[in-house]
Amino acid sequence: MQVTTSVKAIVLVVGLALALGGGYLLGVSRHQHGTATPEAGQDAAKIQYTCSMHPFIIRDAPGACPICSMALTPVKKQPGDAAGTGVQQWRSPMDPTYVREAPGKDPMGHDLVPVQNEGEAAGVIRIDPVTLQSMGVRTEPVVKRKLQRTIRTVGLVAAAENRQFSVNAKIEGWVEHLYVNQQGQSLQKGQPLMELYSPELVAAQQEYLLAAENRRRLAASPYPEIAAGAERLLEAARTRLRNWDISAEQIRALERSGQVRKTLTLSSEHAGIVTNKKVLEGARIMPGEELLQIADLSRVWILADIHEYEIPWVRLGQTVRVELPFAAGTVLDGTITYLSPFLDNETRTVKARIEVANPGLQLKPAMYANVSIATGAAEETLVIPQNAILNSGKDQTVFVALGEGRFAPRPVKSGVRDDDGAVQILSGLAEGEAVVVSAQFMLDSESRLREALDKMLGPKAETAPPLPAADPAGKKVDAKALDELFK
Repeated sequence: MQVTTSVKAIVLVVGLALALGGGYLLGVSRHQHGTATPEAGQDAAKIQYTCSMHPFIIRDAPGACPICSMALTPVKKQPGDAAGTGVQQWRSPMDPTYVREAPGKDPMGHDLVPVQNEGEAAGVIRIDPVTLQSMGVRTEPVVKRKLQRTIRTVGLVAAAENRQFSVNAKIEGWVEHLYVNQQGQSLQKGQPLMELYSPELVAAQQEYLLAAENRRRLAASPYPEIAAGAERLLEAARTRLRNWDISAEQIRALERSGQVRKTLTLSSEHAGIVTNKKVLEGARIMPGEELLQIADLSRVWILADIHEYEIPWVRLGQTVRVELPFAAGTVLDGTITYLSPFLDNETRTVKARIEVANPGLQLKPAMYANVSIATGAAEETLVIPQNAILNSGKDQTVFVALGEGRFAPRPVKSGVRDDDGAVQILSGLAEGEAVVVSAQFMLDSESRLREALDKMLGPKAETAPPLPAADPAGKKVDAKALDELFK
């Protein structure tokens, strides 16, 4: 009995020990699994926030950027990014070659900047919709239409050079009487100018009368040659008088009367205004001497200055609207008849000659007039807003929207500009593409920064050759091998 009782006591003690040990181990295991599971879940669900303008600002909760006060945006998870931070690498803002796989600080104590690797082409950037809205990025499509422009300038009225005339003496004589005796006097074609006495004119009248009498006497001659000779002689005398500006009417009157006149009348061959009078009544004149200057102002010229950048818009034959500053509402139509082949070195302008009808002589020489030239230099061409182009002096660049928040810089070549701020695109864009028209300077800065960093980090460092193995005998390493290693 005693043996049986001792065995039962030993079995009971061992069972209690095993129960206590198993419960302890089970509690420890449960405690460990209960604490690990929440931590793993927290790490998987953890979201970080960053500033789109300062990507080195990383926070675990939403808020505002401490530098620019912009709202922090969630960092997107990228393919292959196990941490879910949207960042695959981190680099130093001061040393782009210092790259790590986890956040931290560089040797100078600066916070590492997150680098997103999305596999985009060089210069292409991606921006999330919230940041795009904060930056105020707007796009407009590339369209094809006609470019028109109105060039407004000031013109100076001048007498048309092809409507200015000079009255000269063709024979020596004396001015017996002046019908036109003042500058500015209006003339009609055929109006008498002066009475001229000349001994040569008197002799020419006598010769003409003798030739006329000779033709009458020989008209009935039985010899046709004699009658024809008399006719030729009379025609020569008549031509001589005409060459001295004696009108046909005076010659017929001379033939009818048969009397030689002391003076003959010189008449105006042109209508216009006397702009200069150089002869006085009673004066002696010599062959070739200028007596009067006449200008026909029924049509005038307007000399307008066209700036250098406006020259591509101006063509011969274009219609021009002329407005008079002193007469509101008075508009005259003109035509560009000449463009100077020379550029004025001082004003950097080209003279355009505009011919305008001048009813009532409203336009007077040396008067100013407002000129408007409606032009159309390009028919059905690609057009974008002028503010979409970034000018760097030599090159011109636009940012093209690729969709899904992606933007790429594109070099273009522009042409003329119209009144609405539209620019002709000669190359670099296609119809229907969308270009950025606002905040493109920030996109340009970001694109250039990323492109520069990619160029710096692109070439991989060559792997250094392994050190030469030490001689088992304990000899020194070859000095030439060390020199090759540290070249």
